[in-house]
Formats: sequence, C-alpha cells, structure tokens
Amino acid sequence: MVEHRVAGAPLDFSGLRVELGVPGDFSSQAVACAQAAAQAVRLPDLDRTDLELVTVDPPGSMDLDQALHIAPCDHGYRVSYAIADVASFVPPASVLDSELQVRGETIYCPDARVPLHPTVLSEGAASLLPGQVRPAVLWQFELDGFGEITKVDVRRARVLSRARLDYAGVQASFEAGHPHAAVRLLPEVGALRLALARQRHAINLDLPAQEVERAGSSWTLRYRAPLPVESYNAEISLMTGMSAAQLMLRGGFGILRTVPPADSQAIDELRRIAPALGVAWPAGAAPGDVLAGLSRADSRQVAFLDHAASLLRGAAYVAFDGQPPEQPLHAGIGAPYAHATAPLRRLVDRYVSEICLAVQAGTPVPQWVRDRVPALPASMAAADHRARAVDRAVLDLTEAWLLRDRIGQTFAAVVLSADGHGASISIEEPAIRARCTGASLQPGQHIQARLVAADVATRTVRFELAGQ
Repeated sequence: MVEHRVAGAPLDFSGLRVELGVPGDFSSQAVACAQAAAQAVRLPDLDRTDLELVTVDPPGSMDLDQALHIAPCDHGYRVSYAIADVASFVPPASVLDSELQVRGETIYCPDARVPLHPTVLSEGAASLLPGQVRPAVLWQFELDGFGEITKVDVRRARVLSRARLDYAGVQASFEAGHPHAAVRLLPEVGALRLALARQRHAINLDLPAQEVERAGSSWTLRYRAPLPVESYNAEISLMTGMSAAQLMLRGGFGILRTVPPADSQAIDELRRIAPALGVAWPAGAAPGDVLAGLSRADSRQVAFLDHAASLLRGAAYVAFDGQPPEQPLHAGIGAPYAHATAPLRRLVDRYVSEICLAVQAGTPVPQWVRDRVPALPASMAAADHRARAVDRAVLDLTEAWLLRDRIGQTFAAVVLSADGHGASISIEEPAIRARCTGASLQPGQHIQARLVAADVATRTVRFELAGQ
C-alpha cells in the first residue's frame, strides 16, 4: 500500500497514481512525434472559419474538443458542432499511437491531469483554442421546431473558435440576458432535445456529484449539482453521438457505447420502494419518466435516485462489422449511441469520427481504422476501469484524510440505501458518502451517525448509528 500522508503535510494524490498504474510521462519518441505533427499539420480544404464558433468547458480547460454555434433557420435551427480532428495529428501505428492505445483516456485527479495526448497536441495544436485556425470534424444539423433532426452532415473543415467560455459564465450570461450570440439559442434547443429524451424514456439520474476541490493549501469535498447550461450542452453532444451511431449502423461497421435495458427485477425493486420514499409511480410509466419528475432537493427522492443507478448497469463498447450488434441500445439515452465528441480525452472517439466521415462521403473506412476497431472494446474497458478506480480512490482518500482527526464525532446524515448489515449514508458537510452500521435503517431516513474509523492508509471510513 502506498502511503498518502506525511504527518503535518497536505494531502498528496501522487501515490494513488503509482499504486493504480496510471501511465507516467510520454516517451521522448512519442513527444517528438507529437511535436512534428503539430508543426506539419495540413488544414482541410473546406474553409468554415466564417462560423462564429465558441467552446464551453469547465474553467481553465485547455484541451478543448468541441466548439459550438447555433443559428435560426427557416424551419427551426442549424447547429454547427466542430470536433477536434485528432486523426490529423496522430500517424497510425506510430510510437505516439502505440502509447495512446495503452492510455485510452485522460485521467483527472484534483492535483494533476494525466492526458491522453501530449500537451503539445491536447492543449496546443489540436485543441480548439480561440483565435487559432484548426482542423476539425464539423458536424452540422438542421433541426425542426421540435428539435428533431431533419438533416445531418459531417465533413472535415478548417474552423476558428472565437471565444473560450466556461459553464458558470455562460449560465450567468443567460440569467443576465446577454449571452454570446453563438450560444444564445442553446437553452431553447437544449430544452427541446430534453423533451425528446423524455419521449425516448431516457434515464437521467442527474445527481449532485461528489467533488474534491482545493481549500487553501489543501483539499475538501463538496456536492455540486450540474448547471442548466451543462445539461443543454450535453444534449448537443448526445445528439452528435446518436447521429454517429446511426451513420455507423447504416455503414455496417463501427463501435457503439451500449447499456442494456434494465432487467425486470431491478425495475420491480425500484417500484417496490417508491411509496416509502414519497415517489409516485403512475401505472404504465417508464422508469425514466418517473425519475425526470423527482426533486434533487428532497432527501427521500435523492435516495430513490441513488437506488435507480441499478437500472444502468452493464455499460460496454461493442464493435461490429456487417450485422449490427444484437443489443445496440444505450438504455440511459434510449437510442443507439457512440462516443464521438471528445477525441482529445478519449481514444475511441478518433475512430468513430473516421468511420462517420467515410460513411457520409461514401468512401471506404480507412484500413488503419478497420484494423484497430475490433480491439478497441478491450482497450477502452481497461481505460474506463482504471479511471473509475482512480476516481473512487481519490474520493475515499480525501474522505479518510478529512475525517482523520474527528473519530467519535457525530454527523447529521441521510440513509441512501440499506441492507441487513447497515446502510450507505450521505453527509452534507463535509460531503461524505460512507457505510454506517445500525439496525432498522431505512432509505431516506435522517439519522445521527458517529464516526468510528477513518484510516488514511487503507482509505476507509466507517460510521455507526449514534445511540445504539
């Protein structure tokens, strides 16, 4: 076990990365390959620098995968969505490409980001930074007045982002009534797409996320609910991913992100506990429709949403050649779906872009793509497993570190789920989720929990029901 704390020193996450096998620095050969590609990239012939594109990301982001512009048109909306053209910078079968296959995706820690690509690309030549002409995979959608897609086009183009915006700033601009022109219609289109998601019975848990954030020279935990603009922006990405899936299914070759429909046992269990948590489940209503109407401010309904995560198990990447997969759906989205919009941060998206470009143009899929796609599900499964392990370990370590000197103290908590051995509980301050022992605990119940263990070395925290 790697030690994560020296007496008197601030919390350090570097040991976690070593313990969990997170890749370190790129080799000098891979960096040299990336530098050469950054200096020699050829811009596409199609010039769409006339589009007033902007990027919308978390504050401080430099690895900018997507740039957006929404405009009205005769019968609805025209959405232009430029995706970083990473394939223009990564020679197939190069030393750089080989190292990317091992990494799979960017790993995020509170103190550092371990990028999928060398920063000369991910934060430089391939990133859709403002004021820089860049090669891009440009998706353009025409939507009707209900937000339904009536036309899709995807092709390579040179683009020019005008501004690097962040979610909080964009949300504030909406509320103040002076948004950037490029995203002025985003709430309108986002709301329409969310309504269509309801028609597909999409399952959106939308729970506040437990996040580690800096507090002076150290770290703390908080719960952060997504801003409305994040949900609207996500709908543009989801629309692109669904369109990518349809193109690949039409072309008979590709790789989908799938989640199987929830099994009847999981749905029955959720329906069984709904009344106890104050959740109405009308006859014939799909689970996604029930979840959409719940309040994230009601502790009992949040407990219900926590249980509903059981509906979205079994996520996988599925490659196909010829016949479509037997199970092509993503149950959370309610449609076939592919990862297509984050190629700087996720390996599979580069291949999806290349397949979609070929199908749209009616040309053969490049052989380097055909050769690699069959192995991508295993590569992405390993990368996802590592990223989830890092996320969980970061939270566990931070929880134990924050509580290390508070053994014996009592905290107000809400029971999220319970079994015969105790419960999973949520504490508001600090933002902790942990196990609590105690008899007769019920989901949604407000309790007082006493901290009995907080071990930094093993990253474990344990509570017991106070008064027992």
